[in-house]
Amino acid sequence: MSIALDYAGFKTLVLAAALPPAPLLLLSAWGGWRLKRQRRGGGWLLAFGLLLTWLSATEAVGELLSRAIGQPAVLSPAQLAALRGQQDGAVLVLGGGVRRLVPEFGIAAPREVTAERLAYGVWAARRSGWPLAFTGGIGWTARELQQSEASIIARVAAEDYALPLRWAESQSRDTRQNAANTLPLLARDGVRQVVLVTHEAHMRRALRSFEAEAAPLGMRILPAPVGLRVDALSDFSDWCPSAGGFERVRYLAYEMLAWWAGR
Repeated sequence: MSIALDYAGFKTLVLAAALPPAPLLLLSAWGGWRLKRQRRGGGWLLAFGLLLTWLSATEAVGELLSRAIGQPAVLSPAQLAALRGQQDGAVLVLGGGVRRLVPEFGIAAPREVTAERLAYGVWAARRSGWPLAFTGGIGWTARELQQSEASIIARVAAEDYALPLRWAESQSRDTRQNAANTLPLLARDGVRQVVLVTHEAHMRRALRSFEAEAAPLGMRILPAPVGLRVDALSDFSDWCPSAGGFERVRYLAYEMLAWWAGR
């Protein structure tokens, strides 16, 4: 059996090797190998690798990483309410992935990241009185998808939230294409202000793409991050491994790599 390693496959392979826990487990294995052969520093490398593996799955380290790269400020309910009455705005939700088939529903549905963004986007649209938009096609690594994210979210927004999308951009495959494809579409309909909804880890990279596209169009981008924590440092459990902590650290590490790569 042959496996074709196209761009999507190559990206998946690189991310698997670069994101936690793979590099940390390799460091631990190297330390164990050196320790077994009684080479200098083996024990320290093993202990350090295991400690980093532990910390890489904690909410506390996720919070520290988020603050280190520039955690965005929340868009408060009062700020959203102040937008009501302005007729040139839209709430734009960025896609974060969907599941092709959810067995209990028998249909496609948003992944947790996308569902969280959509829920907040719907709330922000109702609070501000602005129409709702969504951008997301079939991502580079979403090999199993046959429908775009936008088409799936359009159904969810209409059926589950009773708030149909005004705009559904379905051709983009990454953040840069989200901005390049969606902002001109909104601008043609007279939109000059955009409440941009995505996760706090993704916001810095999203703003880089959207503000570059918005400037020539005379549009204003208002960041509306989701996924912020009130406090993820003071409790003992924040320093203990958890599924949520692991997902957040891994997501932040991915965003840092994507930022450096200019994607």
